[in-house]
Amino acid sequence: MLQTSNYSLVLSLQFLLLCYDLFVNSFSELLRMAAVVQLVLFIIQDIAILFNIIIIFLMFFNTFVFQAGLVNLLFHKFKGTIILTTVYLALSISLHVWVMKLRWKSPNSFVWTDGLQTLFVFQRLVAVLYCYFYKRTAMRLGDPRFYQDSLWLRREFMQIRR
Repeated sequence: MLQTSNYSLVLSLQFLLLCYDLFVNSFSELLRMAAVVQLVLFIIQDIAILFNIIIIFLMFFNTFVFQAGLVNLLFHKFKGTIILTTVYLALSISLHVWVMKLRWKSPNSFVWTDGLQTLFVFQRLVAVLYCYFYKRTAMRLGDPRFYQDSLWLRREFMQIRR
């Protein structure tokens, strides 16, 4: 069972990783003159998103709902966040690779192809949705009914058995 102190620590770590993601999305273009610094920021951002995915799944595995065998219920309730986070990771990696490929040899030049602009806009739009849904999921996983037997859980279990 997730204790309150452990939940606070996990939630703080998740919010720290989300803040780092927001920071890189906001200020990485200001560092385009230093390609190596931008590359390191991008790599850390992608790793942070991956860590957030891992943390959410670890929180799923720690719930009573998961341990009772209702994995489908958890994934059904949070499938939007799981899919959105995966899409965001793919978009971020794609954007980072494309930006670094175009700007590595000439960081002073202004290179924005139509495809890169489109990917940039989609990645930033999905980033907003990612932050909202991820934060909502992290907060919802703090609900005590996920960590103990309850009437709600028994009803869900009976619906699945039918």
